Amino acid sequence: MADTAEQVELAPVAEQENQEMVVATTNNEVAAPTGKKVVKKIIRKKKRPARAQVDPDFFTTEPPPQTGTIFNIWYNKWSGGDREDKYLSKTKAKSRCNVSKDSGYTKADTIPGSFFCLRFARGICPKGQDCDFLHRLPGTYDHFNPNVDCFGRDKFSDYRDDMGGVGSFMRQNRTVYAGRIHVTDDIEEIVARHFAEWGPVERIRVLNTRGVAFVTYVNQANAEFAKEAMAHQSLDHDEVLNVRWATADPNPMAQAREARKIEEQAADAIRRALPAEFVAEIEGRDPEARKRRKIESSYGLEGYEAPDEIHFARGAQSVNPLGREGFEVEYQERPMIENGEAGQAQAEEHQPQQEVGGIFSGSTLAALNKAKVAVASKPKAAASAGPLVAYDSDSDDE
Repeated sequence: MADTAEQVELAPVAEQENQEMVVATTNNEVAAPTGKKVVKKIIRKKKRPARAQVDPDFFTTEPPPQTGTIFNIWYNKWSGGDREDKYLSKTKAKSRCNVSKDSGYTKADTIPGSFFCLRFARGICPKGQDCDFLHRLPGTYDHFNPNVDCFGRDKFSDYRDDMGGVGSFMRQNRTVYAGRIHVTDDIEEIVARHFAEWGPVERIRVLNTRGVAFVTYVNQANAEFAKEAMAHQSLDHDEVLNVRWATADPNPMAQAREARKIEEQAADAIRRALPAEFVAEIEGRDPEARKRRKIESSYGLEGYEAPDEIHFARGAQSVNPLGREGFEVEYQERPMIENGEAGQAQAEEHQPQQEVGGIFSGSTLAALNKAKVAVASKPKAAASAGPLVAYDSDSDDE
């Protein structure tokens, strides 16, 4: 009996190596349902622990090279010698962070709001999974107070003269300056490859002839991490990078781009705080909400559609009835007729009742309150306007 399925025999392994194309097996029949419930098991990989980047014996207290005549024990440097360039005298970092191998969970993963490990960024953390800080790259939702960086260090109001250090809390800086780069033909590719390792990059500008690059990250935490991770590192050559914070770009287009970025971040934060239905209605992504909005914003006028400022206004004077909820005016008291019975009746309603067992009744107290007793006031003595000429005294000398 001939089968309806087209069967193609697979060649041996030796013959498959010689063939350039192998015909796959085809079947026109549809498998009948077996009636068994297929259960899919989702196997989640357990996060690996963070490894120790260096041994504890890596940290040694070596005195700095003698460059002067007097050693200052407070600043740990020499003074009194020839003045040298502090950028040329920098030495290359002994280690570098490898995110793919060094990242992992630590004790800080169980504590909300933990900071990132500064030694991990520099590639010299000896604790590994026992570290009290995070051993991973900053993410989109890793936000900290403006007065501290992602490592928990306090910021200052102004930048340092050399634009190094922690930075300032007066301005959100997402751009890192990298100098002393070895100039080659593919310098842009080299800079992008090395700096993209520390987070999503928004923009890279390279000055080819000067060996200078400006790298702008999407998040400020990634810029702070990259500044510490690439300090005193080298790219594809043996240069020693000078990584600092970039100054404010005076270009009007750059300033407008930065302002637009800040507005987008604020809008994203508001979008996450509001309900999804309300956001979809405002942005017009729901077609049913658009139709309902068009009908509601007409307010009975054919062809009229109120703008967003009027339709979504909130307050007692808003046109939209939904916007007046919670802003109703409550009249505390009704207008009373002067010297009339209506006012007296309302006053008697609000008059507190006399306690049982009192001496006077409520009507008597009300009559006493209305009575006005005129008390004769003692006339005041008129003050003399003249000078004190007839002053009597017991002593003639006075």
